[in-house]
This record gives sequence, C-alpha cells and structure tokens, in this order.
Amino acid sequence: MESGILVNVVMPICLAIIMFGMGISLRLDDFKRVFVLPKAVALGVFGQIILLPIAGYLFVVLFKLSPEHSVGIMVLVACAGGAVSNLIVYLAKGDLALSVTLTSVSCVVTVITIPFIVNFALAEFMNASEKTLLPIGSTNIRLFVLTLFPVMLGMLVGHFYSKLASRIEAHVTKLSTIFFVAIVLGILIKERNNFVPLLLSAGPVVVSLNVSMMLVGLALAKLFRLNSPQSVTISIEIGVQNSATGIYIASALLHNSEIAAVPAVYSIVMLVSSAVLIGIARKRVTTRASSTSLS
Repeated sequence: MESGILVNVVMPICLAIIMFGMGISLRLDDFKRVFVLPKAVALGVFGQIILLPIAGYLFVVLFKLSPEHSVGIMVLVACAGGAVSNLIVYLAKGDLALSVTLTSVSCVVTVITIPFIVNFALAEFMNASEKTLLPIGSTNIRLFVLTLFPVMLGMLVGHFYSKLASRIEAHVTKLSTIFFVAIVLGILIKERNNFVPLLLSAGPVVVSLNVSMMLVGLALAKLFRLNSPQSVTISIEIGVQNSATGIYIASALLHNSEIAAVPAVYSIVMLVSSAVLIGIARKRVTTRASSTSLS
C-alpha cells in the first residue's frame, strides 16, 4: 500500500513540481532562439533525440546486460535533457541560453518519442507482447500532464506574474532539487538488497555511456565549429539525462523497480562526471581570462 502511494501519488507530484520549477525559468524567447542559433540547436536535438538512443542500444548489446537493465538504459536515453542540465551548464560557464532552448525543445519532442523507444526496448529485450507494451496514446497524455503541462504552467507564471516568479523561483528550484534527490534515494533504498549486483551489472555501462556521450557531444560541437561555451553546452545536454522522468516511467508506468534503479544509479554517476566537467570548464575559462588580461 505504501509503495503504491509512493509510485502513484508522491512520485508524480514530485516530478510535476520539478518540471514546474524548470518552466518558471523558461521564456518564449527560448523557443525563438531555435531560429537564432539553428546550427547549435539542430546539433543538440540530433544528439539528444537520435544519437543518444542509438548509442544506448549499442552499449546494451555490447555489455550484454540483463533484460531489466537493458530496458532501464533505453528508458534513460529516451529521457533527454532536464532541469539538472541547465544548472550544470550554468556552473560550467557554458551557453545557458542554448541549454535552456535545448531543454525546451527536448521536453516537447520526448513526450511523443518516449513511448516508442520504451516499447521497442520492451519488445527487444523482454519479449513483451502487444498487451504488455505501453499504450502510446494514454502514455503520451500522462507524460504531457506530468512533464510538459507543468513546464507550460511555469512559463505562464513567469510571463504574466514575473515579480511572483522572481520571488519563488529560487525556492521552487531548491524544492525541485530536494524532490529529485528524494526520488533517487527512494528507488535506491527500495533496491538496496540488489545494489551491489546492480552496480556490477549496470554501473560500467552507465559510466561508459555518460562519459562517451559527453565526449561525443564535445567532438561534434568542435567539428561544426561552435564556440567554447556552446561546445560545453552540447556536451552536457547530450551527456546528461532527465533521470527523474526515467525513474517515473519505470516505476509508475512499467511497475518495475529494477528497471527504475538504472536511471537512479545514473543520477549519481551523472553528478560525479558533471562535477569533473564543471571543474575543467571553469579552469579553462579562468586560464583564458588570465591569458587575455596578460596580453
């Protein structure tokens, strides 16, 4: 009973608050920026929506994961972007406007794409029948209600009540962070008896996926001659996933805590690797500024 309340009531509320907090920081200009920075936005969206799921599948096959962990990886790569990536970009002194724009676009697109990617994974790795696959229409609606709608509501508050939004934004962000940590810890505690086997099984692929996609994002940005802040942003946006949504999908829609444990473990890995990237990026910015001042 308590588990049912956690999954069906508490977790959706937490996810909605997280997405609302992200929406408050968004503006209509963030969507207009798609036309101002078409190359950078197109590259980021390509990496998030197309390249990442392909990479996730290849890693799953390469590492020969269990069916549940394989689906967990695919659920994770289906959930691109998220509010955490915006914070990491800000701390790494990347292009925050580009990051917010990519988050805006991915939030809209993934509401449509997630059920298709997840159903592919269920059929491919768990031999799910048509009856046990996610219903596309109702899943799209649930994701819209719990992710895109709170974002839109947050944007409306920010647009029509800007003073109120300015006062509550910091509080909502803190609350969102607390809820995000609570969701991750809740899953890890529930799977505590399987935590060591989970780390041994999914840990290597999670680390490899996170680090490699960050490097791929950086390489693609350099290949297309984006500037340094944009390159850092593309690297983070492709490498950092919306694990809160992934945990919700696995727990509330698939009713499988073992699948949910994969994005939960990823959350820890993501924060560690992001901290390293933030340190490197900030050091480069400081070094470049010192060189400029000396010259």
